[in-house]
Amino acid sequence: MPEKPLTIATYAAGASLAAITLVYVFGPTFFLDDESSSTRKKSVVGLSNAANDCFINSILQALAGLPDLRLYLIRETHRRRLDGPGVYDVDPERLGLEKQPVRPWKLEGLQKGWVTHALKEILDKLNERPLYRKTISPQPFIRHLERAFGSRISRQQQDAQEFLQIVTERLCDEYHAGAKARRQAQKCGIIITNRDTASERQEIAEQFGAVAAEAAARREASEEAAEHESPLDEDGFPFEGKMESQIECLTCGFKPNPSVSTFVTLTLNVPQKSSTSLNTCFDGMLKVEHIDDFKCEYCRLEHAIQSKTKELSRSAATETRERIQSDIEKLQKALEADPEKPPKDVELPDLSLAPKRRIARHMYISTFPKVLAIHLSRSMFAMGGLSTKNLAKVAFPENLPLGGILNQKRYRLLGMVAHKGTHNSGHYESFRRQVQPVPYSTPHSFGQEGVYSMQASPNPSAVQSPRMSTSNLVNMGERASPAPSTPVLDSPSVGSLSSQSSAPSRGPAPTSAPRDEDTLQLPPSLSAPARPPSLKGSIRGSIKEKASSVADLTQRKRKPRNPSNRWWRISDDKIRESKTSEVLGMQKEVYLLFYELDRQEES
Repeated sequence: MPEKPLTIATYAAGASLAAITLVYVFGPTFFLDDESSSTRKKSVVGLSNAANDCFINSILQALAGLPDLRLYLIRETHRRRLDGPGVYDVDPERLGLEKQPVRPWKLEGLQKGWVTHALKEILDKLNERPLYRKTISPQPFIRHLERAFGSRISRQQQDAQEFLQIVTERLCDEYHAGAKARRQAQKCGIIITNRDTASERQEIAEQFGAVAAEAAARREASEEAAEHESPLDEDGFPFEGKMESQIECLTCGFKPNPSVSTFVTLTLNVPQKSSTSLNTCFDGMLKVEHIDDFKCEYCRLEHAIQSKTKELSRSAATETRERIQSDIEKLQKALEADPEKPPKDVELPDLSLAPKRRIARHMYISTFPKVLAIHLSRSMFAMGGLSTKNLAKVAFPENLPLGGILNQKRYRLLGMVAHKGTHNSGHYESFRRQVQPVPYSTPHSFGQEGVYSMQASPNPSAVQSPRMSTSNLVNMGERASPAPSTPVLDSPSVGSLSSQSSAPSRGPAPTSAPRDEDTLQLPPSLSAPARPPSLKGSIRGSIKEKASSVADLTQRKRKPRNPSNRWWRISDDKIRESKTSEVLGMQKEVYLLFYELDRQEES
């Protein structure tokens, strides 16, 4: 008898070991890829802080959580690789370097996109799915950045906003330099291919899902169909936007052409209050302000016409009167056509004699960027030239509407950089939203044939769970059914059965590939023969049907889990989960905000 418990324990241990071996051999990634499992062991890659580089680490982590930026980096690097190095080599004869102040080595770095390639590499590493705690160093990217500028990055200021400005301006310059090189190469007869390649679509599919890859394929087809469009029509840098400044004379009502300026980040001044909001900070930049003692061009031409008219009444010589009359007519034409372009051959009165007017000026965003980076300036200058930090609370929303009523754009918060400490010392940490890809269902991987490849998926996690064929569900209430006793299992590698396996009440499963409506009907070979059900079977079937409808209604009423409410709070190599409420509660520490244009607004 004493040996029996030992034998049972030995058998239990052997069975457990066999089960673990089976799971490891046949499905090693099942628990790793299961989205319903606990997320405690899931994390993101951290960055080491060897030289007080928290201002660099926070910016890189925030940029890693922006899908539009990563899509741009994929397309830009693939475009340069597809065109070949000959398009982006520095050619003095083709580019006319003798007329440009840019040095050849700097222009070469701009055209070849040194920082663009380096940023893509480190963002790809930061977006890996680590199976254990993993930390990498930002030094490779810093070395590429220092090589591009030919100087060392100063560690004295340690301002995250300045580092963000340097990186985004450099990326914008590299994009425009590459686009200019492509235009010059096209003029010289070099063929420029500006379409998505198969490798680009596959990389987009691996990182963002099949929906993004399918959209890239549709865009390629539309570009091939639109032959009248230029092959160099490109999506610009996602951070780049345009701001226009409009003035209006309050005396004559004249509005000159607005002055246009580009931006990659918006700096908003935080008012010196105990608490404020992001909308109030925007109002401080976009509000209407009045300026006195301004020289209006329209009023200056009117003053010149009045002066010429008085001079005409005082002159008696015929030649002088004809010249003055001609000047008045030219001024009248310029006043009607464009007051900002006065006639060059007419001498105007001195500018000091022109009347001073009061004008109203306001600024507005004319071109909205895909990624809106907002810097909240908290610097306050005190007596003696000393700077202090404004500790006002700034409330910022999760969804930000911008623009007027007719051209309103909606943005969604994806990242935030917070600063704790004083103006001269402190620590930066970043918040990244756990961005989930768009839900899609595809039982096939992307092989060499592209998006619509019928190659079977080798990933066990991509295989759908077995489902019974609908032929067994036709006569559920009958005890005896002519359908086969063994359920027919759907195979993900067979495309003809994937749309036939689901129940008629639920409809076909979603898929990224086009589906004909004729395939939704069951073939005669799989459907059960018609047979009048018995009374007991019909009652039992109706009861089960009502129970299933009640279960479906309960499932619909159940509130779905919102995965976008989860965030990562990253402080160098220390990473933990956070929530949206915690991010929106960092009103006293918020320093940089990263909003992304809503997908529906973009489409």
